Amino acid sequence: MSRHVWREVFLARYLKKPAVSPPPPQIGGKGIGKRRPEQDWQRMHKARKIIDRNWNAGDGKAIYMAGHTDSVYCVQFDEEKIITGSRDRTIRVWDINTYKCLRVIGGPATRPVPGPKELKAVEPPFLHHVEPSVNGTPAGDSIFHVPSDYHSASILCLQYDDEIMVTGSSDSTLIVWDIKTYEPIKRLVKHASGVLDVAFDDNYIVSCSKDSTITIWDRKTLEPKQVLHGHKGPVNAVQLRGNLLVSASGDGIAKLWNLGNGTGPAHPVREFNSKDRGLAAVEFSEDANYVLAGGNDHITYKFDTNTGAEVHTYLGHTNLVRSLYLDAHNNRVISGSYDLSLRVYDYADDPAQGQRGGREIAVFPEWTTSWMLAAKSDYRRIVSTSQDGRILMIDFGLDVDGAEMLEGRCS
Repeated sequence: MSRHVWREVFLARYLKKPAVSPPPPQIGGKGIGKRRPEQDWQRMHKARKIIDRNWNAGDGKAIYMAGHTDSVYCVQFDEEKIITGSRDRTIRVWDINTYKCLRVIGGPATRPVPGPKELKAVEPPFLHHVEPSVNGTPAGDSIFHVPSDYHSASILCLQYDDEIMVTGSSDSTLIVWDIKTYEPIKRLVKHASGVLDVAFDDNYIVSCSKDSTITIWDRKTLEPKQVLHGHKGPVNAVQLRGNLLVSASGDGIAKLWNLGNGTGPAHPVREFNSKDRGLAAVEFSEDANYVLAGGNDHITYKFDTNTGAEVHTYLGHTNLVRSLYLDAHNNRVISGSYDLSLRVYDYADDPAQGQRGGREIAVFPEWTTSWMLAAKSDYRRIVSTSQDGRILMIDFGLDVDGAEMLEGRCS
């Protein structure tokens, strides 16, 4: 086939368009390169197929990055960097390709000291690299930065796009940062207790809290628009899709909210109930037709947002499901648990479509030494964090010929 035909075949298979407007921030890489005219589309197509095959075989390589001195609660990444937030009250920026820590952001009292000690890693052949901490060394001191404002307690959540980063903390506030300079723009104050999760798009910033409330902020003015009440326990997670919002709470309920056109009050639309106890994580499908929620009963539920019906459960964890990520573009669900494991499920296997439903693709048991707290993925990687303070990246594209062409940064 000609280069043009291979281009059409590749893009028809792998190019995905946003399902809602405005779209949420991009997580990870798209895996479609920069689409230059001279691109070797046949080689790229072969590389993507091999990477997908590695996912299905659970054949990923582990990279560990050390530096945080306490639990790492949140993570996001793209094709160049990983950003993490921790109980040690710092934000760290890592190079996703060299695995080195590039910047540590925190107050004067958070300057890293030597350590932490080396921890157990997965055994070869799955181990690819361990990046040691540079805390307490001249290199570590050189990357430490005290901004004009900073969180005084644990950093529990973060999200960024190509303009801003928003972090939420146990100090009950959020800080909006310039993502290019990592300097604070404004501190957002409204909650009465720790800010447990944050989500935003071009119009809104949404935060939820241990105080059982959700605050809707205007992204442009950074002023609060309204506070949503309705949950009877801490609101642990939120997700935003266009004018729809979903929240998950320790009260065992996930709620669907309609934000309207932005001028009137938001209102609850539907509730989704767990079978037993609280919910810790929630995810929206790209088209907002489904909600995933997981928590204390070790189950991840899939609900239909239009009917409220439970359409599937993803099983296998033996402790609290602490983290969920739905990569709808690549039909994968990633869950992290207090049972020390990451699990990968086939999202496209759906009983509503006459398929088996929820096929488990891979399990990574005890690749960490403590509770899994956050995990996200793209077409070739899982990036996860845990209570042991390390970042664990599982890469399914190492040593795949042509994988470098799939990256927008260098293709």
